[in-house]
Amino acid sequence: MEVQETRVQTDRVLTIPNILSMARLLGVPVFLWLVLWPEFGGPKADGWALLVLALSGVSDYLDGHLARRWNQISSLGRILDPAADRLYILSTLVGLTWREILPVWLTAALLARELMLLIAVGFLGRHGFGPPQVNFLGKAATFNLMYAFPLLLLSDGSGWLHTLAAVFGWAFAGWGTALYWWAGILYVVQVRRLIRADATAD
Repeated sequence: MEVQETRVQTDRVLTIPNILSMARLLGVPVFLWLVLWPEFGGPKADGWALLVLALSGVSDYLDGHLARRWNQISSLGRILDPAADRLYILSTLVGLTWREILPVWLTAALLARELMLLIAVGFLGRHGFGPPQVNFLGKAATFNLMYAFPLLLLSDGSGWLHTLAAVFGWAFAGWGTALYWWAGILYVVQVRRLIRADATAD
């Protein structure tokens, strides 16, 4: 989960990093279906769901690393990468909350942060600015949450392994939620500064 550079080096769509990001996006509905399948009478498929999450984490690292290494940073890639991160977080929140692994208050806290950023980006768009760049704090928050969710999914059972997964899962979830909000507040401060600077220039 590397932060891509702000300078776009190619306008190509079919690059290896972009293909990896697209594949990661296609994995979102697959993951959600695997998590929710037991709720609709199907067999438990948590192992396969964890595998999809693990593969998404590997592709998340590779698309940013290869984009910088091969000078294939693109405007499309800068949209696909954070979009995939957010969709995986959203689908995991839906699945784990539905299965009552995550409490509703935690889901509400994370969704409220996303709503705050959506409103901030809307204000930026009205002033002719694009979305703010992903910073390292935001990536660190996503990193923690992407570790927390599979561990919490693994905790849905009995035995020492499930108990251990619950302990580490909630630790990552606590840090991830705090960092997620911290990064969101910094984004809002950045948006406010840009809008003020734009108003002063006018």
